[in-house]
Amino acid sequence: MSAADLSAAAGAVPEERRAIVETVRDFVEREVMPVAPELERNDTYPLELIEQMAELGLFGITIGEEWGGAGLDLGTYAEVTVELVRGWIAMSAVLNTHLMTSFLVEAFGTDEQRQRYLPRLARGEIRAAFVMSEPHAGTDVQRIRTVARPAGDGYEINGQKMWVTNGLYSGLVAVLLKTDPTTDPPYKGMSVFLIEKEGGQTEMPGMTIGPPIQKLGYKGIETVEIAFDDYRIPASQLLGGPEGLGMGFRYCMAGIEHGRITQTARAVGLMTAALEASLKYAGERETFGKKIGEHQAIQTKLALMATNLRASRLLMQSAALAKERNGRADVEAGMAKMFSTEAAVDATRMAMQVHGGYGYTKEFVVERLYRDAIALTAGEGSNEIQQQIIARQLMRDPSVGVGR
Repeated sequence: MSAADLSAAAGAVPEERRAIVETVRDFVEREVMPVAPELERNDTYPLELIEQMAELGLFGITIGEEWGGAGLDLGTYAEVTVELVRGWIAMSAVLNTHLMTSFLVEAFGTDEQRQRYLPRLARGEIRAAFVMSEPHAGTDVQRIRTVARPAGDGYEINGQKMWVTNGLYSGLVAVLLKTDPTTDPPYKGMSVFLIEKEGGQTEMPGMTIGPPIQKLGYKGIETVEIAFDDYRIPASQLLGGPEGLGMGFRYCMAGIEHGRITQTARAVGLMTAALEASLKYAGERETFGKKIGEHQAIQTKLALMATNLRASRLLMQSAALAKERNGRADVEAGMAKMFSTEAAVDATRMAMQVHGGYGYTKEFVVERLYRDAIALTAGEGSNEIQQQIIARQLMRDPSVGVGR
């Protein structure tokens, strides 16, 4: 199914969404699940699977039809993400920053930037990365120091960026930079630049990409540091053109909501895989003369896992719908991300407990699910910052708390 085939389902009715999700589920069960354990164990970049994702049209799933994408809604994209993560979280990792950057270009780019990048992004011809963080500044984005200063007919960039998912193999990187370090408050002096590069290349004039960071989980997709030393970039690469100068923080906050909805979908995917594995094991393993699923202690865990999974899925769809309707969904996305990622850590831990000693071994998938779940609580803004966002909005409008 290509992007053109998927586009007929934009504004998808349930039957059309179901067809798309089932296509992705079939791909995951047929192509991803059999090879994921070995690829994850060796931290191998899944190039062949990524190429198949491009053939399915997944890299253009939310990009507008006029640019060659499918133009599908966020709710459908979230459900697709659930299926990808159910097989292996790396499949979603390569898609998330790609579509966040695609959103930024489509929503805020100049006509020339849209024409230049969106068709190639929709085809998966180039893949995209997105980065705000620096070695000293993660959640506290306003502390970034990497600067872009006017130089000739463009800009010169100096500094370091950290935690760049897809940073090595991407062909386009959306980077948040300081363009006016004197501005108070600091966020008014930030802009986004679109940096083109060769996928897989580590050394370019003025830019160095470090080796992949070794992680507890979230393997298969590289996370790197990018260093800039008098890196020159044309002014045409400023997102939004001259009107985008100083708008970078606002642009990124709109884009990061896509990421938070994706984090929720990832959590739902991990919980789905954990519950499926636990139900299977609980129906096969016997202790004290009966299946362990008949023991109350195991039943309690299964019930909690299923309830939190359903609640997280509802929060995911609510946040996606709010983003589609309102353009911004900071509270909805924050609530969904915070609740679901914490629930995913709990669910994957309980899945390990259901499996007993086997849950701690690589013979079963649940130990991998647990390692991957932990990463979700920090990514796209820590859960602590989500609590602050929600609380500040509650103080302004108490009705937010009851969903009015």
